[in-house]
Amino acid sequence: MSIDRRKLIVEAAAKSFSLFGYKATTMDQVAKLANVGKGTIYTFFANKEELFDEILRDLIMEMKHAAEEVYVEGRPFFENLQTVLYNLHDLRSRHELVLKLSHEVRDMGTPMAQEAIMKLEHHVISYIERKVQIAIDRKEIKPCNPQITAFMMVKMYLALATDWGKYHPPLDKQAIADLFQLYLRDGIQADGMVEKG
Repeated sequence: MSIDRRKLIVEAAAKSFSLFGYKATTMDQVAKLANVGKGTIYTFFANKEELFDEILRDLIMEMKHAAEEVYVEGRPFFENLQTVLYNLHDLRSRHELVLKLSHEVRDMGTPMAQEAIMKLEHHVISYIERKVQIAIDRKEIKPCNPQITAFMMVKMYLALATDWGKYHPPLDKQAIADLFQLYLRDGIQADGMVEKG
């Protein structure tokens, strides 16, 4: 029976990055966790950055799967949006690697960890942007810049789901959904009010 050494190395690296963060992970640790010689790692990956990129690609695919598994074709846009953002936030708040990288960014400002968090956020925003464009094309929402709209939606969700709870009692899923309806779906301008320019 052939052992998939590459798979062992990737799994060991994912564990090491999750436990120790990007900065503290070494190729020696990964080799020890994978139970392979350090040289074996270099037959598959040129350096730690390349190995980390592989782990990040896997995480991005996991996030895409988490979004797709709750997205229902034909369901109203805002229902899908709230379900997808909830699922992605839930995954992000439980995923050991994301948590470790977030702490590393906060505590040490490690550039690679910062870049990784930004890359994850970029992929979420790009995913939502595609869904916003579909909703515009179907005339479910007003014409708007899909990239800016997706950015605002993701940032607002993160602010309500994470940042608000740092200083106030946390909001539950329904409270966040209600606020999304108020600020995004319904808008905050009262009927009949005209903006004065």
